[in-house]
Amino acid sequence: MLRRSMTLMVAGLALSAGIASADVYKFTDANGNVLYTDKPSTLPAERLNVQSHKTDTVAAQTRAQAELSSMQTTDQARQQAGQQQADKKAADEVSAKDKADRCVKARERYDNYMNSQRLYEKGADGERRYLTDAELTSARTSAKASMDELCK
Repeated sequence: MLRRSMTLMVAGLALSAGIASADVYKFTDANGNVLYTDKPSTLPAERLNVQSHKTDTVAAQTRAQAELSSMQTTDQARQQAGQQQADKKAADEVSAKDKADRCVKARERYDNYMNSQRLYEKGADGERRYLTDAELTSARTSAKASMDELCK
């Protein structure tokens, strides 16, 4: 019994000596680099007071879950923003293609008006009514303005 209590006491002293020898030192080497160690190779070395605490695993898991949830929310927001940008780009491309098509049609209409000797419009009964010279000039001017506007 006495032997066992002696063994426990020696083990306790060894443990306490191990804890005491776990000091952290800060020193600067010959190259000017700051180093941290438990066994400084040069003296003087500054002894740092490092305290450790037990980790609360439940609190750490809760923080990790909250951080993961936050990262997922951020990732979803980025994906949505990327999708919106892609949709906007696709809409802009369609709009540009549509504008180019309208420009081509306006240019064809203007060329047709400029190269035609006589233009007509269909009446309600389906018969053709030919434009007068003043109406033809007005139609050509209108076609030119439309082409200029659509082909900017």
